[in-house]
Amino acid sequence: MTSAEEASPRPLSRSWRPGFPLDLPAVLAPLRRGTGDPTLRVEEGAAWRACTTPEGPTTLRLTRRDGAVHATAWGPGAHWVLDGVPALLGAEDDDSDFEAHHPLIADTRRRNPGLRLGTTGRVWDVLVPAVLEQKVTGREAWRSWRELCRRYGTPAPGPAPAGMRVPPTPQAIRTIPDWEWHRAGLDGARRRTLVRVAGVARRLERAVELGGERGRQLLRLVPGIGVWTAAEVAQRAWGDADAVSVGDFHIPSVVGWALLGRPLDDDGMLELLAPYAPHRHRAVRYVEASGFRKPRFGPRTSPRDYRRI
Repeated sequence: MTSAEEASPRPLSRSWRPGFPLDLPAVLAPLRRGTGDPTLRVEEGAAWRACTTPEGPTTLRLTRRDGAVHATAWGPGAHWVLDGVPALLGAEDDDSDFEAHHPLIADTRRRNPGLRLGTTGRVWDVLVPAVLEQKVTGREAWRSWRELCRRYGTPAPGPAPAGMRVPPTPQAIRTIPDWEWHRAGLDGARRRTLVRVAGVARRLERAVELGGERGRQLLRLVPGIGVWTAAEVAQRAWGDADAVSVGDFHIPSVVGWALLGRPLDDDGMLELLAPYAPHRHRAVRYVEASGFRKPRFGPRTSPRDYRRI
């Protein structure tokens, strides 16, 4: 194919038949940041994802028909995205040595054979929303994500649903003036972290190649990227089955109530999940997929609006 053809706006397509049960919405769910996420939509039986790639902005459309996944991509990174479809949908996920030590996890695993850990193969697009979610409610973070994508992202290539946007690039993040960060609802700590990671974004992509704890350690070299953020990225960028989101406001309590009938802190959760290594995150995913809801003892945390400060 010539360079002119590679730059053509014509879509590229492929079909892939997974050799395992596949729950497409469940595999893609961790990539969705709220119901209004402009980078991921599920409409009329199709899943749409707008993303950055090493070659440029791209839109991916996924559908299921006759047991196969049919993928179509638009934009400069179409080849790159299509090559990664099997990994995105869990083809590289190996749970053959996973053992359920709790009845709830065993039952959820039996009822959800298509729940797999996918990998985007790219750090940047999952790192930005992970930083936005640091120490704030999901609603606050998702609002900021929408604002940044709308103001500094680009329209999704191809015939994507209206309003879909490609996330802002590292270069775009570095151009955002202080008052625009404020309008997007960002406090100083998170915006400083985003500017730092934008400055070393290319080097951070090596974390995917390293994988596991080594990949997480590379991410944590950036000030502002701690254990929680590195785990959230690892779970999505390379399908890290052991990356537990230590420091999460909800997860230890949910895991404790679901498996023991009482709340836990981070240390207690890690002790409880120790027998699941190297699949501790996978065990948490099964707890979340079980539908279990911990008891509520008070009002929910109210979101803050930094734009009013």
